[in-house]
Amino acid sequence: MTGLTLYTNPMSRGRIARWMLEEVGAEYDVEMLGYGGSMKADAYLALNPMGKVPAIVHDGRVVTECAAICAYLADAFPAAGLAPTAEERADYYRWMFFAAGPLEQAITNRSLGVTPSEDQQRIVGYGDYDRVVAVLEQAVSAHDYIAGDRFTAADVYVGSHVMWGTQFGTLPKLDPFMAYIGRLAARPAHVRASELDDAAVAEMQAA
Repeated sequence: MTGLTLYTNPMSRGRIARWMLEEVGAEYDVEMLGYGGSMKADAYLALNPMGKVPAIVHDGRVVTECAAICAYLADAFPAAGLAPTAEERADYYRWMFFAAGPLEQAITNRSLGVTPSEDQQRIVGYGDYDRVVAVLEQAVSAHDYIAGDRFTAADVYVGSHVMWGTQFGTLPKLDPFMAYIGRLAARPAHVRASELDDAAVAEMQAA
């Protein structure tokens, strides 16, 4: 047993946390949870009352929410160099939480067929979907990585949204998005994490 455990399902946002763990090079244990079963069991609800994954437990401390997990692990394992420098910090937090807030809200509402009226756009906090996409396109076009010229934990989180969005059709395959994905997908930690989760999917399907 290590001091770090990932609670996940390979067909979930847990893939973001797995990628981040591989990036920091930490040793960790994995607890695979099933939807509607172990994910809703009392033992897991004691860790995350939301009954969703991912969650990590590090030396007895629980962290949920993918953006928080990415930021926490970058700080907990500073040798990996994925936390922001002073010059990167503003863009690092700005775009990580843009993805956790406006981007996720806009994509979710669009997937549900919810289109805010002009008056409602002031309430929802992101305006409209097209504005969010345009702002994200501008952000990934500014530098090679989301906080500058260097890969950080913010790229794990923002990059995962862009990868999945273009894969599943919730984001358009704009040239800046595809170029950004190309810089991220070949990272050894991303390749390792994807192989581990893909193998876990195959094992679950074969069971």
